[in-house]
Amino acid sequence: LDTGAMYRTVALAVLRADGQTADAQAVQATLRGIQIEMPDDRVLLNGLDVSAAIRTPEISQGASQVAAISAVRAFLIPQQRQIALNRNIVCEGRDQGTVVFPDAELKFFITADLATRAERRYRELSARGCTTSLEREIAEIEERDQRDCARADGPLQIPANAIVVDTTRLTPGEVLDLLEGEARRCLPAPT
Repeated sequence: LDTGAMYRTVALAVLRADGQTADAQAVQATLRGIQIEMPDDRVLLNGLDVSAAIRTPEISQGASQVAAISAVRAFLIPQQRQIALNRNIVCEGRDQGTVVFPDAELKFFITADLATRAERRYRELSARGCTTSLEREIAEIEERDQRDCARADGPLQIPANAIVVDTTRLTPGEVLDLLEGEARRCLPAPT
């Protein structure tokens, strides 16, 4: 469950409604007309596929801004819990282990140093044809992290009992192997 995609979708809806993502009243007004669905690795906003549209730098910043608005969190958290109800599911998001699923059996806090995160984001955006710079990505990540750590409702923090995974010097395959190994330890022994 990519919960960040849900916040990004709210930001997109607000911008499409000519609102400002930092304006709590505009955001709350927009929430009433939003239906988010996430079938088959796609994201639908009121039935329209917005999977690509929510992956721009502007939407990244907007998602962090709407995530600081309590009404948005109150709107999305029950949906996230409903999606996961009675399922074994992997959830990704900045508050999954602290707010949404504080009793999760297994929690990871995945991080990397700022330069590595910015370089990865720069390469990702450049590959999609987005115009950006490494300096811009560093500044935007720092701004987003500061805003997410400072918000009153569900701030970014390391969850209790989380396994901290620093991916700075790891390949994606190495990260996956590490996470899978930890997850397998939670499975019942084969009989």
